[in-house]
Amino acid sequence: MTTNPKLKIRRAAERGHAKHGWLDSWHTFSFADYYDPAQMGFRSLRVINDDRIAAGRGFPAHPHRDMEIFSYLLAGNLAHKDSMGNSRVLKPGEIQMMRAGTGVQHSEFNPSSTEPAHLLQIWITPDTRGLPPAYTEWTPAPGHENDVKTLVISSDGRDGSATIAQDASIYLLKLRPGTRTRHQLAAGRGLWLHIAKGTVILSGVTLSAGDAVSLEEPGEIEITSIDSTAEAILFDLK
Repeated sequence: MTTNPKLKIRRAAERGHAKHGWLDSWHTFSFADYYDPAQMGFRSLRVINDDRIAAGRGFPAHPHRDMEIFSYLLAGNLAHKDSMGNSRVLKPGEIQMMRAGTGVQHSEFNPSSTEPAHLLQIWITPDTRGLPPAYTEWTPAPGHENDVKTLVISSDGRDGSATIAQDASIYLLKLRPGTRTRHQLAAGRGLWLHIAKGTVILSGVTLSAGDAVSLEEPGEIEITSIDSTAEAILFDLK
């Protein structure tokens, strides 16, 4: 298999890094004190923060607006509270989706007294500003917790996915060793693949946790896990 020359690779070590004692965070795109004019986002995808939060610590209540924000928990637990009245403890493999819209405040804390929490926090720019704030969740259907490829967020909520105010289809990939999956990218759309756990091969390129690739040419890609269970998030964006 040969490398697809149209793939753009973003290695984990190239990301911005911030360490605040209780928070160890890697920024795929420019965020807070990390600024790279060449890494301001990908289409409507604006933020991928790979966060590790120490036991008993977290983000106190703070505001957001006009952004679609979701968190995917990889390990530990995450306690979410917001000004819409939602209060929820997120568990590994679950996704919470918050539409900031006209304005919302939320807090996120690691409720464990002993174990760190590991999550991806992702921001997507909405296609419409000034929407009413909203909160939804996605959890896998019973018996489908380890499906290879699952649509978790979409513009129309199809197949039980959470909804987003953007032309985006977001898939969770869970690949046991030797397992593969494919994705067909249509003309005019862009693909971003972020590896969350494990190691995969895509078009001859080996990708490990924190690595990412993007593609903006139509065609099919094939992703294969190597020697451990891999998890990834695939963004299909207008």
